[in-house]
Amino acid sequence: MRTCFPSSRLLALALAATVADAQNLDSQLAAALSNAGFTGTVGSSLEARIGRPIDTKLANLGRLLFFDKIPSLHSDNACAGCHSPTNGFGDTQSIAIGIENNNLVGQNRYGPRNQRRAPMAANTPFFPALMWNERFFAVSGDPFDNSGGFVFPLPEGSTRFPPHDPIIKTLAAAQGELPPTELTEVAGFTGTKGTIGPEFDQFDDGNGSVVPRPDASGSRNDPIRVAVLARLNASAAYRKLFSDSFPSVAAGGPIDFSMFGRAIAEFESTLIFADAPIDRFARGEHGAMSVPEKEGALLFFGKARCVQCHAVLGKSNEMFSDFQMHVIGVPQIAPEFGVGQGNVIFDGPGRNEDFGLEQITGNAADRYKFRSSPLRNVSLQPAFFHNGSYTRLEDAIRHHLNVFESALSYKAMPAGVDKDLTLVLGPIEPVLARVDPLLAHPIDLRPDEFESLVAFVRTGLLDRRAERQNLCSLIPASLPSGMPPLRFEDCP
Repeated sequence: MRTCFPSSRLLALALAATVADAQNLDSQLAAALSNAGFTGTVGSSLEARIGRPIDTKLANLGRLLFFDKIPSLHSDNACAGCHSPTNGFGDTQSIAIGIENNNLVGQNRYGPRNQRRAPMAANTPFFPALMWNERFFAVSGDPFDNSGGFVFPLPEGSTRFPPHDPIIKTLAAAQGELPPTELTEVAGFTGTKGTIGPEFDQFDDGNGSVVPRPDASGSRNDPIRVAVLARLNASAAYRKLFSDSFPSVAAGGPIDFSMFGRAIAEFESTLIFADAPIDRFARGEHGAMSVPEKEGALLFFGKARCVQCHAVLGKSNEMFSDFQMHVIGVPQIAPEFGVGQGNVIFDGPGRNEDFGLEQITGNAADRYKFRSSPLRNVSLQPAFFHNGSYTRLEDAIRHHLNVFESALSYKAMPAGVDKDLTLVLGPIEPVLARVDPLLAHPIDLRPDEFESLVAFVRTGLLDRRAERQNLCSLIPASLPSGMPPLRFEDCP
């Protein structure tokens, strides 16, 4: 005999099943996050890690310096030119454009390209190693612990920021002293003709200030810093701002470069955007994530094996990177070399490769190795990987799932990169010959699983405070130097 249930009874059973499924999904994800060591609390831990409250005056000084061109001897770029509030304080380009730009920040930025995409500056105080080739790192593995000192390439090496330095206590403060010394990014080539190599003479355009000659170490870094300090110390507005944070300047002493680095780091300490749906879920707010985001998170921490490189435990500081170097088969794209095109000579016999970590270590075994990218707020990026060779998040994730198929079928124009980056492609076979064993075999996901994984990475890791409608307000209306500000295309 057939048993009949009234419609209300069927509805109740269906609802009960749905609730049970939801509770089961929540239980599975909570267990996965616990096993991975993820707490969702890193975003609120900054002041405890630095041992004091954020200094709002110093942070505001750092904000002004971040947007001002005064640290640029070429007088046409600022930190914000490559770390834009329109993109989570990341690049607007596949490969960064530094000096000789058209004063725009956005899709229509123009000028000679550097070597790589500028990474996001948001959340960087939590990173134990910085830059795509990890050339700046904390020996302790903790960016807030200077007991082992901070190591940089020469001429800084391990001596400029030694262990237990009483002034430079964080890796972010140390790194803040480096950007003004980069010729391609902010310092320029004015006055360098005949000193670097004949191929670089074409970039000596006479604009801005003359770049000083190298000192006895053979490096221009400290001479450039001296020249930048001369600019800052000659500015009454900046002397007043530095006086408000540094008693020695208020007493009539000079601004020094550690002050500059600390101000930049303090501003970056206000750019902590690590309260995404996954964080709120981990803290018990299970309604913070959608069902696709939860299912995608389970794949991320499980079947898709993403967490093996985009880690959260230990020195990863819940930043979704193991901060290790890997070869992941990224297609090689490069600009042509010359005025208005590119101002870095790439590696390899065809000058169309980027050897990555090998440039720092000199070890051929490190060729094509790059740092695992931290994934928080990654959906705010217009391009992905160290060279921005993919411009759609779906394509970047699909590449991880089948590196060989993705790399061998790669075409730059359909991938969406700018036209000038479609002209020079480096060889892919030597890259694939070194692919990390973690990615040597395809990871099979069903179409619905792939969509869920994309949903998690796109919105489950996004702290909406980092979206441009919130960050454009940080752009100063005017600058203490009096220099014309950069124009941000996607900000009012």
